[in-house]
Amino acid sequence: MAIANKGKQMVLACAVALALVAGDLSVAPVAQAASQVVAVVNKTAITNGDVARRTAFLRLQRRKGNIAKIAKEELVDEVLKRQEIARVGMSVSTADVDAAFARFASSNKMTPQQLTGILGQAGVGADHFKAYIAVSMSWPRLVNARYGSKGKLSNQELVTRLLENKQKPVTTEYFLKQVIFVVPASKKGSIGKRKAEAERSRADFPGCDGAMEFAKNYLDVSIRNLGRVLEPELPADWKPLIEKAKNGTTGTRVTERGVEYLAICNEREVSDDVAAEVVFRAEDLGKDKKEDNPNATKYLEDLRSKAQIIYN
Repeated sequence: MAIANKGKQMVLACAVALALVAGDLSVAPVAQAASQVVAVVNKTAITNGDVARRTAFLRLQRRKGNIAKIAKEELVDEVLKRQEIARVGMSVSTADVDAAFARFASSNKMTPQQLTGILGQAGVGADHFKAYIAVSMSWPRLVNARYGSKGKLSNQELVTRLLENKQKPVTTEYFLKQVIFVVPASKKGSIGKRKAEAERSRADFPGCDGAMEFAKNYLDVSIRNLGRVLEPELPADWKPLIEKAKNGTTGTRVTERGVEYLAICNEREVSDDVAAEVVFRAEDLGKDKKEDNPNATKYLEDLRSKAQIIYN
C-alpha cells in the first residue's frame, strides 16, 4: 500500500500500515509536558497534548516542514469542521466510527485492540484517530449538503474503480417497509404508551405482503414502502437496529412522527454495478477530499473568516 500524501486515500490507513505494522517505531512519542492551551477556536481549547498527538500522526505520514505548526493549523481546521458538523447535526454515529476503525484494523491484519496498542505506542492514541475519522467521514457529507454533489460516479470512474479492485464489491441489499405508529404533536405525552404498543405489535406483524391489512388493526398506523436500500445507504440511526433485527422487524425508534420500526421484506447479498457504485461512494465519504473539492476549501475559509481564533 502506498503512502497517501496527496489526499487521495485516507492518510493514516497507509501510514500506520507502513510505519508501524512493518515495525518502524522511530516515530515513538516524546514525553509530554503539563497540559497547556496553545489555541482557542470559538471558545474550544486546543492543548499542547492535542498538538503532540497530531504531530505524531503527521510523522507517521512522513510529512515535511514545520510539523508542530502544521499540526496546530490542522487542529484549528478540525475544530471548525467539528463545530459546524455539530451545528448542522450531520455527524456520523459512534457506531460508524467504530466500524471504520475496525475495518482499518482488519485491512491491516490486526484486531481493534492491537491497533489501539500500536496507535498508543506511536503517540497518536485511538481516541485521537477516531476523532479524525469522525470528521473525515462527516465533513464531505456536510460539504455536499451545502453545495450539492453529482451524487453518482461517472461510467469511467466506476470502471476505473472496478479495475483497481479487481472484482466488484459485495454488499447487502434490503427491501424495507416502515411501520409508523403516529403520535401527533399535541399528544407527545403518550409516547411511552405508544412505544409499548408498537413493540407488542411486532410479534403479530404478518410480513410485508400483509402490512396494509395489519395497519388496519391499529389506530393511526401508516405503512411506507422504502423499496430497495443497499447497506451503505442505510441511515445511521437505523443501521444498528437492522443489524439486530429479529423475525423480520427491527426494534422501535421514537422520531418526530411518533414510534417507528422497519420491516425487512427481503435481504440478500448483491454484487452489481449499482451496488459497486454505492459502496465506492460510501468509501469516498471516509476520505479527506479537501484537495479534490474546491467547495470544501471555500466552506472552510468561510468558517475561518467568521471564527474567533486565538493563538497562545
